[in-house]
Amino acid sequence: MEEKVALVTGAAGGIGAAVAAALGERGVRVAAVDLDARRLSQTVEKLAADGMAAEAFPADVTDPADVEDVVGAVEDRLGPLDFLVNTAGVLRLGAVCELTDQDWYTTFSVNTTGVFLMSRAAVVRMVPRRRGAIVTVASNAAGTARTAMAAYSASKAAATMFTRCLGLEVARYGIRCNVVAPGSTDTPMLSSMGGGEVDRHGLVAGHPEDYKVGIPLGKLAQPSDVADAVAFLLSDGAGHITMHSLTVDGGATLGV
Repeated sequence: MEEKVALVTGAAGGIGAAVAAALGERGVRVAAVDLDARRLSQTVEKLAADGMAAEAFPADVTDPADVEDVVGAVEDRLGPLDFLVNTAGVLRLGAVCELTDQDWYTTFSVNTTGVFLMSRAAVVRMVPRRRGAIVTVASNAAGTARTAMAAYSASKAAATMFTRCLGLEVARYGIRCNVVAPGSTDTPMLSSMGGGEVDRHGLVAGHPEDYKVGIPLGKLAQPSDVADAVAFLLSDGAGHITMHSLTVDGGATLGV
């Protein structure tokens, strides 16, 4: 993977930052993309201090013009894009009857439309070169119903199926498209679900009243666990894998 070029969205923190680091450690030149320019700059500075090749590209993944501009800028500055990792995501919790229109629109704008816009911009450049790999970071909630997570789950399910359909269309060009579906992962997004606190015991033990069985492995995922799965699916070691969804949730969805 050395000297390959990867664009990672949502790279300012959480799983996105871990993916950027995992790829950087493998010699990949990382274009780190996020709407939060300040946090993105801090993340890239840390990667650079650790000896990794990374550059910050602030952008809004929900804006078609911004997406086209940033992908073009990445190729101009770093070279042809080999990998795209769609990690940018937002979470809006609430029962369906309580969700606002804006909650729904924002969730789908980032989690689904953002994946579409970034993937389209990447594959139109990859197709003539007949190579490339895309990984979309979705969620185990894309295939398992969760209370108070209808918007998030639906958006991730849409992003998952979009990525699989894209993989089918571009397989003839040697481009692979896969999904990584994390469960509860120790990130700021998880903390936000509990108002800043992470209910580690409850997440591991489960909440029968909410139809959650817990985590059989007895621990939360770390961002690096998810990042390593992403790196594998991008690598030549996964060269015959496409349209696949790899669940990284410690068994929380019982292998379904």
